[in-house]
Amino acid sequence: MADGHAEISCSCEPDLFVDGLACCDQHTAHRLAHLGLVAPARGGRWGERVPALLTEAGVVALSGLASPGVAA
Repeated sequence: MADGHAEISCSCEPDLFVDGLACCDQHTAHRLAHLGLVAPARGGRWGERVPALLTEAGVVALSGLASPGVAA
Protein backbone atom coordinates (compact mmCIF):
# COMPACT_ATOMS: atom_id res chain seq x y z
CA MET A 1 0.00 0.00 0.00
CA ALA A 2 2.83 2.36 0.79
CA ASP A 3 4.06 2.14 -2.80
CA GLY A 4 0.63 3.00 -4.21
CA HIS A 5 -0.20 -0.44 -5.58
CA ALA A 6 -3.50 -0.76 -3.70
CA GLU A 7 -6.89 0.80 -4.39
CA ILE A 8 -10.19 0.58 -2.54
CA SER A 9 -13.69 1.15 -3.88
CA CYS A 10 -15.86 3.84 -2.31
CA SER A 11 -18.89 1.90 -1.07
CA CYS A 12 -20.47 0.44 2.05
CA GLU A 13 -18.77 -2.90 1.19
CA PRO A 14 -15.40 -1.72 -0.15
CA ASP A 15 -13.44 -3.95 -2.51
CA LEU A 16 -9.65 -4.00 -2.46
CA PHE A 17 -7.51 -4.01 -5.62
CA VAL A 18 -3.76 -4.65 -5.86
CA ASP A 19 -1.95 -3.71 -9.07
CA GLY A 20 -5.38 -3.30 -10.69
CA LEU A 21 -6.57 -6.81 -9.81
CA ALA A 22 -9.43 -7.44 -7.41
CA CYS A 23 -8.57 -9.15 -4.13
CA CYS A 24 -10.10 -12.61 -4.60
CA ASP A 25 -11.14 -12.83 -0.94
CA GLN A 26 -13.89 -10.21 -0.82
CA HIS A 27 -14.92 -11.15 2.72
CA THR A 28 -11.42 -10.38 3.99
CA ALA A 29 -11.24 -7.13 2.01
CA HIS A 30 -14.56 -6.03 3.53
CA ARG A 31 -13.40 -7.01 7.05
CA LEU A 32 -10.12 -5.09 6.70
CA ALA A 33 -12.10 -1.97 5.80
CA HIS A 34 -14.83 -2.43 8.43
CA LEU A 35 -12.23 -3.03 11.15
CA GLY A 36 -10.48 0.19 10.15
CA LEU A 37 -7.24 -1.50 9.10
CA VAL A 38 -7.35 -0.14 5.54
CA ALA A 39 -9.10 3.00 4.31
CA PRO A 40 -9.40 5.26 1.28
CA ALA A 41 -6.56 7.77 1.06
CA ARG A 42 -9.07 10.36 -0.18
CA GLY A 43 -12.77 10.70 -0.80
CA GLY A 44 -14.38 9.66 -4.05
CA ARG A 45 -17.67 9.12 -5.84
CA TRP A 46 -19.79 6.05 -5.05
CA GLY A 47 -18.10 3.05 -6.68
CA GLU A 48 -14.94 4.96 -7.62
CA ARG A 49 -11.60 3.27 -6.96
CA VAL A 50 -9.23 5.49 -4.99
CA PRO A 51 -5.78 4.88 -3.47
CA ALA A 52 -5.90 2.72 -0.33
CA LEU A 53 -3.82 3.24 2.76
CA LEU A 54 -2.91 1.20 5.78
CA THR A 55 -4.33 2.97 8.83
CA GLU A 56 -2.50 3.40 12.13
CA ALA A 57 -4.57 0.50 13.47
CA GLY A 58 -3.44 -1.57 10.48
CA VAL A 59 0.20 -0.75 11.15
CA VAL A 60 -0.20 -1.79 14.79
CA ALA A 61 -1.93 -5.04 13.77
CA LEU A 62 0.84 -5.90 11.31
CA SER A 63 3.63 -4.98 13.72
CA GLY A 64 2.38 -7.70 16.05
CA LEU A 65 2.92 -10.28 13.29
CA ALA A 66 6.62 -9.60 12.76
CA SER A 67 8.95 -12.30 14.04
CA PRO A 68 11.97 -11.30 16.14
CA GLY A 69 14.98 -10.76 13.90
CA VAL A 70 12.88 -10.56 10.72
CA ALA A 71 12.36 -7.22 9.01
CA ALA A 72 8.71 -6.28 8.59
